[in-house]
Amino acid sequence: MRCIRRVLVALLAVGATMAAVPGLALAAEGEGGTASFGLYALAAGLAVGLPTFGAALGQGRATAAAMESIGRNPNSADRIFTPMIIGLALMEALGLYGLVIAFMLQGKILP
Repeated sequence: MRCIRRVLVALLAVGATMAAVPGLALAAEGEGGTASFGLYALAAGLAVGLPTFGAALGQGRATAAAMESIGRNPNSADRIFTPMIIGLALMEALGLYGLVIAFMLQGKILP
C-alpha cells in the first residue's frame, strides 16, 4: 500500500510540475521545433506508460481477489470466472486506448 501511495504522489508531483510550467508547451520556435518534438515524445511515452501501469495494477488486484474468493469457496468458481474475464478485458482495453493515443501523438512527431 505504501508503494502505491508513493507512486501516486510521484505522478501527482510530475503532473503539477507540468501544469505549473505552461511555457514549455508554447516554447516551439516554429513548426516542428525541438521543444515541440520533445513534448510530443514525452506525451506519447506517458500515454503508453500510465494506462499500462494502471491496467496492470487493476488486473493484478482483480485476479488476486478472484483467486482468493475461489480458494475460500471452490463451488463458486464458475460464477466468478466469467465476470473476472470480462473485467480483465475491459482493463486491458484501457491500456490499449493509451497505445492508440501514443500512436496518434507519434503521427504528430513524424510527418
